[in-house]
Amino acid sequence: MASVEYERVGKSFGAVKVMEDISFTISDQKFVVLLGPSGCGKTTLLRMTAGLETISDGEIRIGGKLMNKVHPRDRDIAMVFQNYALYPTLKVFDNIAFSLQVRRQSKEEIKKQVDWAADLLNLTPYLDRYPKELSGGQRQRVAMGRALVRHPQVFLFDEPLSNLDAKLRGQMRYEIRRLHDRLQTTTIYVTHDQIEAMTMADEIVVMRDGEIEQIGTPEEIYDRPANCFVADFIGSPSINFLQGDIQNVAGTPAFHTGSMVLPLPTETVVRTGQKVTCGLRPVDVAVGREGPVKAEVILVESTGAESHLLLAIDGQEIRAVAQGRFRAKPGDTCALSIDPATLHLFDASSEQRIN
Repeated sequence: MASVEYERVGKSFGAVKVMEDISFTISDQKFVVLLGPSGCGKTTLLRMTAGLETISDGEIRIGGKLMNKVHPRDRDIAMVFQNYALYPTLKVFDNIAFSLQVRRQSKEEIKKQVDWAADLLNLTPYLDRYPKELSGGQRQRVAMGRALVRHPQVFLFDEPLSNLDAKLRGQMRYEIRRLHDRLQTTTIYVTHDQIEAMTMADEIVVMRDGEIEQIGTPEEIYDRPANCFVADFIGSPSINFLQGDIQNVAGTPAFHTGSMVLPLPTETVVRTGQKVTCGLRPVDVAVGREGPVKAEVILVESTGAESHLLLAIDGQEIRAVAQGRFRAKPGDTCALSIDPATLHLFDASSEQRIN
């Protein structure tokens, strides 16, 4: 078990600097997700941790030991790749046992470790099969078993569920998190899927363009996004953004856009006339036939348990989620109620959160 420390880490490819001044610490036994869009640097950071990419600047420590010049095989880490990286000519038993065989461990110890991992991952009935005879989820579990038998200080996962269908992804999310809870090994998990991040992580590191936008628990990231990018990246359906300004209504600050005026908590740090972006999550919009805000229905999508509505207010489109089945057709008028405590305010120019 070990913590992982990044101190002013940077990465350049020739003259192109893709990452600079990355500093944070992953505590021992934590499950941390590096989250962001393609090209944000999350996989590059993971590969530098594994020793598969050189570090241009800064330092990476695992368990307090400097790793910059340490060979990947000596870092005491295990990595699970997106493409499984199984040996097609080896059976499941030998795929799991491969690293132990390379270390020339005894046959008895190898069998003990493989049987332990197979039992943990429900792979015992498949040990005599080849990878081509397995489903995608089973292949991913074999790749995890190969990592498990090494008993590393740190597990690294590089988008391991991207090749699975939606149902299998849900199952594997549960299995990976349950495995972590049992083994309590420090885990770094890379994904662009915010559902994976929200459901699995102890902490999320949100990245963009080689920089860290915010670090926090899933609840902190969702409830208090640091800027518009984080607010937009986290949450499904995506947050609504309304452009407007601040007005003073009977001594209380209020967000104003078109005909909509939404009072704000009195402690909100804003000034009259300030241009702001108001973030409003669809689940926080109460839809009914009566309410202070009028909206026109553009589209209604039923998912069975709830209805997703696309609405128009003064030329701006917003999405709302209504429980059950909301009966309306395009062109109808509905009413919205919005709790001021659920609003997220951002400065219009900097896009940073306003407290």
